[in-house]
Amino acid sequence: MIAFIVGTTAELIKIAPVYHELTSRGRASEIWFSGQHVDELPGTLSDLGLPEPQEWLVPASGAANLARPADVPRWVARLTATVWRRRRALRSRLTSDGTAPIVLVHGDTFTAPIGALIGRLLAARVGHVEAGMRSGSLVHPFPEEVNRRVAGRLVDIHFPPTAVEAGHLRRHHGAIVTTGANTIIDAVRYALENPVQTNLKMPESYGLATLHRFELVRREDMYRSVLETLKEYSAALPIVYFAGASERERLEQYGLMDLFDGERFRIEDKLSYVAFLPILARARFVVTDSGGLQEECGHLGIPCAVHRARTERHIGEGTNMILTKFSIRTLRSFLDSYDRYRTDATLDEFHPSRTIVDALEALTA
Repeated sequence: MIAFIVGTTAELIKIAPVYHELTSRGRASEIWFSGQHVDELPGTLSDLGLPEPQEWLVPASGAANLARPADVPRWVARLTATVWRRRRALRSRLTSDGTAPIVLVHGDTFTAPIGALIGRLLAARVGHVEAGMRSGSLVHPFPEEVNRRVAGRLVDIHFPPTAVEAGHLRRHHGAIVTTGANTIIDAVRYALENPVQTNLKMPESYGLATLHRFELVRREDMYRSVLETLKEYSAALPIVYFAGASERERLEQYGLMDLFDGERFRIEDKLSYVAFLPILARARFVVTDSGGLQEECGHLGIPCAVHRARTERHIGEGTNMILTKFSIRTLRSFLDSYDRYRTDATLDEFHPSRTIVDALEALTA
């Protein structure tokens, strides 16, 4: 059997196409949940057509979102205790259908290296979806870069999106299968084909912004500077900033909520993935610090400014995407001429989830 060990909304979005591909071929697979993002779980599962997790690796009662770094040690302790206590039962589930046991982890959250360790503990083969991404710096972004590197050492089947990421793994042992693209491209297709209605009224033409990474929002001066720049440029084109609860807390703390006027520069609550994608697809441009959103813009051909010091993702580089390196001058240059970064969409070129499942079937035959 194949178990996906995931714990965040982003992981669920990117493993959903692989899960659906496996089930369409009659392969037994389950979702084992680590409980990093709990509040968003029911809606995300419903939107993506996924079942409830078959296993909770932390006690479901009392599980809560990890909102602060200080929450991580207690979460790790609860997860470790639960897995160790139930290790025989988990091993039994993995081998229940008589096929080779496989654990799949995804990306760069804390769940990726921890899930890989669990897979090793349960004597399963362990695969890493979205393997091989590297920013070149252990601290940009932190802890994601560390999580990626640790996971890469623990797994024995690597699924890098492209040959670039495969090159980062050349010293690793185990199978390396280049999938041609990130599974996000399959998730984007699913979301656009299965839209969820929302009551949110968007302007006829608009730009989008999402800024949430700790390395940015913890710095009041940097956070203020980018928002004031977006406010200025919203005079020419309305800009909608999608923010979660933690970003709103920072905005209140820094006294920045007055920047939003409800018309030209609006703040809105984050939407579910399948509700957000149709809105994203109509955006004139995007300013973000999200690697996932960078990839979605790349496949949709949307001009995108990534407001980060470094990025581990190369999609869109030199075409639709510009990396600001936290330079407001660079961001302004992008906003002055964003239309020149628009490219053709590539949604029909790749089907990475098929490649992953083909490889799993070949490796475990």
